[in-house]
Amino acid sequence: MTDIQTQNSEVSPDLASYAFAAEEDRCAPRHKVAIPAKMRFSGSSSFATEVSNISLAGFACDALLQAHPGTRCWLTLPGLAPLEAEVIHRNNIGLGCALKDMLNPAVLDRFIASYPPRATIPV
Repeated sequence: MTDIQTQNSEVSPDLASYAFAAEEDRCAPRHKVAIPAKMRFSGSSSFATEVSNISLAGFACDALLQAHPGTRCWLTLPGLAPLEAEVIHRNNIGLGCALKDMLNPAVLDRFIASYPPRATIPV
C-alpha cells in the first residue's frame, strides 16, 4: 500500500478519499432531497428539520437557528444513528454542514431514491 500525500501530510489510502473531500469546498456531488430529520446542537435539545440537499461529505437543512460556523451538531436521518457534523455556513434559508465521517455511498443512494426533492411551484 502506498500513502497519498495531502498538504504535506501522509494519509493512508483508506482515509484518502475523505481527506480530499474535507479539503475541498463542495467536492462531493450534492443531491436535492426532502428528508425529514432531527438536528441537535451541542448542549441543546433536538428539533425537527428538513435536509434539502445531501452529499457524501455534508448536507444543507432548513434550520433557522443562530448557529455559528464551527458549531458541532448531530443530524438524525430516518433509520440511522445520529451523525456528527459541523456547521460550515448559515444564511436566511438554513445551514450547511460538513459531516465528521463521510456517508456510505449505499446509504446516500438509499436516501436519494427514497426522498426526492419537493416539486417547485412556478411563479
